[in-house]
Amino acid sequence: MATIRKRVWTAPDGTERQAWQCDYRDAAGKRRSKQFARKKDADAFATKAGYEVSQGVHTPDSVSITVEQAGKNWLARGEREDLEKSTLDMYEQHLRLHINPFLGAKRLNQLTKPMIEDYRDELLDSGRSRAMTRKVLGSLSSLVKEAQRKGFVAQNVAEDVTARRSSRDKAKVVPPSKEHMRMLITAAAKARPMDHPLLLVLIFAGLRASEVRALPWSNVDLKRGLITVDRRADFRNVIGPPKSAAGHRTIPVGPKVIQALRKWRLRCPKSDADLVFPSEKGTPIYHNNLYLFFQERIQVDAGVCRPKAKDGEPVLDGDGNTVMEGLYSLHDFRHAAASLWIAQRVDAKRVSTWMGHSSIQITFDTYGHLFAELEDDAEVVAALEAGVFGAG
Repeated sequence: MATIRKRVWTAPDGTERQAWQCDYRDAAGKRRSKQFARKKDADAFATKAGYEVSQGVHTPDSVSITVEQAGKNWLARGEREDLEKSTLDMYEQHLRLHINPFLGAKRLNQLTKPMIEDYRDELLDSGRSRAMTRKVLGSLSSLVKEAQRKGFVAQNVAEDVTARRSSRDKAKVVPPSKEHMRMLITAAAKARPMDHPLLLVLIFAGLRASEVRALPWSNVDLKRGLITVDRRADFRNVIGPPKSAAGHRTIPVGPKVIQALRKWRLRCPKSDADLVFPSEKGTPIYHNNLYLFFQERIQVDAGVCRPKAKDGEPVLDGDGNTVMEGLYSLHDFRHAAASLWIAQRVDAKRVSTWMGHSSIQITFDTYGHLFAELEDDAEVVAALEAGVFGAG
């Protein structure tokens, strides 16, 4: 039980000072003390500390650390766990730009759920998008969890606070139309020898750009028509494992893809990593080069493009001609694969596995409308009646 007593002393300048001191014992029975200028603050703390001790979630100030220090510890652990440089850079940016300016000086044991809810609102009110706010809150929860593991705080008050995605904020995925796919494939067949098989792998196997950049020939089974994904290339071109266990997968591909790959293998330059699609130097293709010399060039050649604009005005090249840009991103080619599988009524679990999604919920969140488009309401209810009454 906490006790509150008044302290009176004489300061070095001869003036009399007073304060209110709250004495209590923590969950381990150790005596703790905290001083306040006002009695009502001491009373409030005594009530709060007493409840937290009874619930086993109290952390004394002398044991806790600031959010800023907890962030440093969190980054240090990420480095020890050998997280990707891009991931660590993102975490550092979250701390520097979005967490420390608001909460950095706060001790972890001073954080409350209402405080984190207010912080969430402040992020949104200051112009951060819901997507960014959600990521930052995830980083905050992660760093508090790490501090909790080390005993610097007894509870993670940020764990359940998030910026939920509004259904209005999330646009439906619109994959390339089949007509555009055919136009792109035709254009790729007339481009560089590598471009045709590369496009077919993206459209029909649904690999991420990072995965296709690191794909080795040893993972391509030309006899059985299978492509295995077990590695990816990061933004620095360092090859490593997929980010999650679900990224490891084997995807079946059709004879057109296999035929194109067989033909390309005869011309494919040798590389130390035995890459299917190497750069001229035998390294993974940098993502920016994949964008400039493959994604954009193929779409412009195919006529699957639009005028590029900046601030509402068309962008012109050095000769005064309008610059064109592709309609689709590399990730849209991945969506193309999913749409083709769904159109062939491949079940959702298999689509989820082939896409490398960590859960089937991600598949439904992304492509649920495509599954729904397959169902004809009239056919469904007719089939229900037929099941009871029999075919008429």
